[in-house]
Amino acid sequence: MSAASVPSHWHRQSTHRRLESLFGDRIEPCFADRPKSLHQMLQSAADRHGQRCALVCGDQRLSYRELLAAAAQLAAGMAHCGVRAGDRVALLLGNRIEFVVALFAAARLGAISVPLSIREQTPGLTYMLEHCGAVLLLHQAELAGSLPSAASVPALQHRWQIGPGPLASGSSAYAEHVLAQEAPVAAVHEQDTAAILYTSGTTGRPKGAMLTHLGIVHSSMHFALAMALGSDDATVAAVPLSHVTGLVALTTTFVYCAGKMVIMPAFKAAEYLRIAGAERITHSLMVPAMYKLCLIDPTFDSYDLSAWRIGAYGGAPMPVATIVELAGKLPELMLMNCYGATETTSPATVMPPGQTRAHNDTVGQALHCVDMRVMDDEGRELPPGTLGEIWIKGPMVVRGYWNNPEATQANITGGYWHSGDLGTIDEQGYVRVMDRKKDMINRGGFKIYTIEVENALYEHPAVQECAVVAKPCPVLGERVHAFVGLKPGHLASAALESELKAHCAARLSDYKVPESFAVSAQPLPRNANGKLLKREMRDQVAATTSMVVEKRS
Repeated sequence: MSAASVPSHWHRQSTHRRLESLFGDRIEPCFADRPKSLHQMLQSAADRHGQRCALVCGDQRLSYRELLAAAAQLAAGMAHCGVRAGDRVALLLGNRIEFVVALFAAARLGAISVPLSIREQTPGLTYMLEHCGAVLLLHQAELAGSLPSAASVPALQHRWQIGPGPLASGSSAYAEHVLAQEAPVAAVHEQDTAAILYTSGTTGRPKGAMLTHLGIVHSSMHFALAMALGSDDATVAAVPLSHVTGLVALTTTFVYCAGKMVIMPAFKAAEYLRIAGAERITHSLMVPAMYKLCLIDPTFDSYDLSAWRIGAYGGAPMPVATIVELAGKLPELMLMNCYGATETTSPATVMPPGQTRAHNDTVGQALHCVDMRVMDDEGRELPPGTLGEIWIKGPMVVRGYWNNPEATQANITGGYWHSGDLGTIDEQGYVRVMDRKKDMINRGGFKIYTIEVENALYEHPAVQECAVVAKPCPVLGERVHAFVGLKPGHLASAALESELKAHCAARLSDYKVPESFAVSAQPLPRNANGKLLKREMRDQVAATTSMVVEKRS
């Protein structure tokens, strides 16, 4: 569906659009009236609504004026230490106010933020910090033990520790100059990279997607327009701020709107509901499993949740039973499915208002400036309703992958990003995602490429061959299951499974570690060409899981 065929009810809300030449060889429909950078988004919010609450985290509260000042102070400290436009500033910070301050401090200088998952282990951190050439790392104090050695990341000149404990090497410069005069605002071009988000790929090595100021602004505007968000709205960030959903769908979207964002360090249903009632939350964006956990929490009915009007979700379909139960508990809550990726700077589609029940098997329709096509393996567009790979184009699609022109060329054609998802687009423009072309597991919204887990398993001396597949889970959607074929001389045992799990835990983020194993001295099933039969293995796991559920019931 082309941008020109976006439903008319969204056009009425949208600002004027025009075609623009971007990134050298792309022509994209863009919002004509838009902020030109992340800093301009924050400056505008502070100018219009300086006294309004911007961020809440525990007992901490910052107004927009205070957030702007805090970012300016941190930017001054960064500038004093030599951070300049284009430099990479890595953020190993969980869900806390300092993450947002650091994001906008870097943007003020024209530096590039590189958010990293606090669940990442030392090998992954080493690769990403070295690959992006970060000059400054802001990290939580308790994560100091996971940091790579100085020799392994020679470009990393400064490490600033956030939180209790002694200052890490290099932090004293920031501490002494944080109250220095404000650093001047850099002249940023909106097509410049604002953030690098690492996303796993089929090679097992993460790729650094380059999100531009232009792309982040457009995605923030897309969310605001599709959901009619404004300065009176309030949300809870219960997903990681270091991921594209937390970074763009929540943080920058609510700065664009000058709304309030309450930050949760970790999702707990009872605490989420308490905050939703106390802070008069109007908006949420979570995976369906989180809504279900809220519904089954015994405190649900004890809070006034009447202000909650938008319930956005993504990563998995919303079960019909959950939709019905939410409608009974919160009749004013409008559920809206969203679909996107890191490479699309979050949203590509959103469910039109009021259409969730009628089109629950879809992820909605393409947004204002988005062009989506379904293509065959030869790169030819397919007719409506025909299954193929979804390609996505628009000003929010990343310009490419950091220091990886081969991946850029392989994944982006004429501005269209190849999603790797198989799906259809019907005559009305509703997008259905049917399957994953790339072998990926979605564990409660956390995307896991199996090749990365398999590469870790292959490093264990007992592993001859392995295959990682999704194991169905009623709460998280999918969990990680590993089939392992052993080398001669090794025997399957519970102790070996524990050893394999610990081996993976030392190399991977915790959500990527296999939670169950099928270990055998027998070869894994393969077809005549020698290819592992993953579909057969997935079916075997699904059947076993189904039998366990039946026995319990």
